Formats: sequence, structure tokens, C-alpha cells
Amino acid sequence: MFWKIVGALILAWLAFLVIGSVVGFLLKAIIWIAVIGGVAFLGTAAYRAISNRKEPKRLR
Repeated sequence: MFWKIVGALILAWLAFLVIGSVVGFLLKAIIWIAVIGGVAFLGTAAYRAISNRKEPKRLR
């Protein structure tokens, strides 16, 4: 009985390690994607603000 409890605790601990590493990786990936998207958005906005076009293109 003791070894079944110890085995279950080890399996639960390993499951938490795997889940934690996957969730941590996904959170870091989402943060980096948001940073890259923000930089791209700000760069595009800055380019459009200082470009020499007097009128923006309009859809017809």
C-alpha cells in the first residue's frame, strides 16, 4: 500500500512538471508574439506618420 501511494505521488509530481513546463513555454511564446506584433505595429504606424503622402489611399 505504501509503494502505491509513493508511486501515485511521483506520477502526480511528474505530471505537474510536464504541465508546468508546457504552460510556461506557451506563456513565454505568447508574450514574445505580443512584443513582436507591438513593435511591428508601432513601426508601421511611425512609417505611415512620417511618409510623404498627403492623402491616404481610399477604398472605392
